[in-house]
Amino acid sequence: MKETPIKREIVNQLIGQLGITDFAHATIREVKQVAAMAEKQSGVEFIKMEMGIPGLPAAQVGVDAQIQALRDGIAHSYPDIQGYPVLKQEASRFVKAFINVDIDAECCVPVCGSMQGTFASFLTCSQSNPEKDTVLFIDPGFPVQKMQLKVMGVKMQTFDVYDFRGDKLGPKLESYLSKGNICAIVYSNPNNPAWICLNEDELKTIGTLATKYDAVVMEDLAYFAMDFRKDLSRPFEAPYQPTVARYTENYMLLISGSKAFSYAGERIGVVCIGNQLFHRHYEALSNRYEGLPFGLVFSTRMLYALSSGTSHSAQYALAALLKAASDGTYNFRDDIKVYGERAHKLKEIFLRHGFHIVYDRDLDEPIADGFYFTIGYKQMSSGELAKELMYYGVSAICLVTTGSHQEGLRVCTSFIEDHQYAQLEERMAIFEANNP
Repeated sequence: MKETPIKREIVNQLIGQLGITDFAHATIREVKQVAAMAEKQSGVEFIKMEMGIPGLPAAQVGVDAQIQALRDGIAHSYPDIQGYPVLKQEASRFVKAFINVDIDAECCVPVCGSMQGTFASFLTCSQSNPEKDTVLFIDPGFPVQKMQLKVMGVKMQTFDVYDFRGDKLGPKLESYLSKGNICAIVYSNPNNPAWICLNEDELKTIGTLATKYDAVVMEDLAYFAMDFRKDLSRPFEAPYQPTVARYTENYMLLISGSKAFSYAGERIGVVCIGNQLFHRHYEALSNRYEGLPFGLVFSTRMLYALSSGTSHSAQYALAALLKAASDGTYNFRDDIKVYGERAHKLKEIFLRHGFHIVYDRDLDEPIADGFYFTIGYKQMSSGELAKELMYYGVSAICLVTTGSHQEGLRVCTSFIEDHQYAQLEERMAIFEANNP
């Protein structure tokens, strides 16, 4: 057996030191910590693929607008809980420009990143009808959203969409919705971690069933327009970002500044609630919150209780970014398409050395290259593969932590540097030789 780049004893000791009993269930932060400590002890650079953090500079349009807002004295003022009016208008316009859906400015509410948006959405949806006390995840998905429900004490159910694409999706969804206890359906599109992209037919199925069984669809668009197989970045021109909003009135679109605009540090996003849902009165919400409709419960009760509004200057930044994108003066896709280029190169290296792509297809076409992709290796379990790769200075998280039932890992492309392709090639050649 060839010597591994990092001594096994170093990694094993650190895993034991941190009390990780099953590496398959190690959190992102735990994997990151093991990698950082192993890198320090060994002096060997890690190829870090575990964290889904943007690896690009923040979009300058937003930075300039935020700095100007601060210079103009905005920091002294509490933001309106409904949001900066210009941001609300630009969010409505952005949705029209890139999704081709009409949502009133009133119904577009800024949040401290989509993380806060999902938390407030879960609170609102789970209190809307006492008979509907469960959230359904179309997995795999973002692990922290499930943690949010645990914090709230809200029930959840999940299924792995791997075997239920296309015509199989409807019957699977209906098997849960028909029980009458589902208040919300959650998925990301493109998907974190699999990077599958639900198509219009699948979204129509979700929307139709959401209407039939009166469930709210929370569509997480954290990776907006990042299906790089097609150019979704031309405002007011097809093709548009696929969305469930064309097929139901029961929807909330979560649009984040973090990935599309690399504006993660300022915690800014917007939740766009369908006009009809925003103004809908649920008896349970009306009784609990002085007769308010769904949208105002979301903003004036849930968000107000959580943070008393969203960072004022960051709202100016996002407003400027959305305006520039809709005006056609800033093409955000040009900045972020490098993630797809990195994914293509990384996949080639892994495939050359015996790995396979776990979620490898979108129905009849290959999966897109993007921010994430998934890998497996022969008959290795997720935990075995993740731990083994640590000895080669490669860190990634197990799919099981995302709600997937497949054996494999999530790979993030955001922190890959040009010199690391050669490193990965060399290390995976050793890996393949040691794991025939």
